[in-house]
Amino acid sequence: MKGSSYSGLLERHSIHTKNVEHIVDSLRKEGIEVRLVKRGEYNEEIVQWADAIVSAGGDGTMLLVASKVMDRFKPVVGVNTDPERSEGHLCLPVRYTSSFPEALQKLQRGEFRWQWRHRSRIYLEGTGINLTPVDLHEQQMSLEQHSKAHRISMNSSHKSGETSGPHLLPVRALNEVFIGESLSSRANYKSYKPRFTFSLHRASYYEISVDDGPWEKQKSSGVNVCTGTGSKAWSCNINKLAFQAVEDVLKIGNKLARLNLTLDKEQIEKVTEEYNESLVFNPEEPKMLFSVREPIVNRVFSSSRQRGFTTKVCVRSRCWDACMVVDGGTSFEFNDGALATIQMNEDDALLTVVLE
Repeated sequence: MKGSSYSGLLERHSIHTKNVEHIVDSLRKEGIEVRLVKRGEYNEEIVQWADAIVSAGGDGTMLLVASKVMDRFKPVVGVNTDPERSEGHLCLPVRYTSSFPEALQKLQRGEFRWQWRHRSRIYLEGTGINLTPVDLHEQQMSLEQHSKAHRISMNSSHKSGETSGPHLLPVRALNEVFIGESLSSRANYKSYKPRFTFSLHRASYYEISVDDGPWEKQKSSGVNVCTGTGSKAWSCNINKLAFQAVEDVLKIGNKLARLNLTLDKEQIEKVTEEYNESLVFNPEEPKMLFSVREPIVNRVFSSSRQRGFTTKVCVRSRCWDACMVVDGGTSFEFNDGALATIQMNEDDALLTVVLE
């Protein structure tokens, strides 16, 4: 990897490997049959074989593991194998990384709480849709490679000009579904001058309906629809306010209302914190939060609601080179004529455990 320290990568790999061995040895000492599989070997057959699944890695590994679990009664336990480099929101508390036997003992004694994390399901329909996904876990791709991968899958699948669907996609979103023009939302153009290219921003063009409400034509940098689990992730970063923004708004409000309130740093921090915390909700709540990123508002396009809680979101694509990405790992082509319906069903909940 360019720019990376080989010795640093080797050290992180050694830490991860050591912790994985610790988990496997702890399970086997308890007489539990274990099959250790790497990312490329993880498939539906492995999921069906197991009574429970332990994800050894970080949040990204947990999302990958969860993506193939469709049985709401099959437990998934995440263990953060590199706490110094990974936050591990979806994993057990970091102290159990080095003391996994203690976690096993608590599980055996019933000293834990089950947590069903609600997930979103997606129906895809429309003209000329492509149901073949591109697995983004397998490799890091450039925008050109990503588009090429979609074209290959498009050519290998049967397409019809007639309306098709709705089709329930074989993935569930534990964190979020993002819809927008291809990965970087940029298009490169060559100029007449040799060896010179420049980029123009390509906005995402679509129509959106929330909770079976009226359709609204929008242009933006894309739409994010998250679950309670994902409300702490990308969605929170899209919507959260910085101290400076809150300070400026409060000063303007103070002036316009002709108030003489003293706005000290502590008060502004409290308002900022309370607002940002309102964006996060319980993973067990059967609802979603949709967010429109950087909406374009003019006489043609509107954005009556930039974000809000919902139980159903429908998006009709008017894009040229767009994708619908589930949990940052699975990408579906989502171009003009495609219609996605995102909603929740209690049968899709993921069974996890909570340990203190």
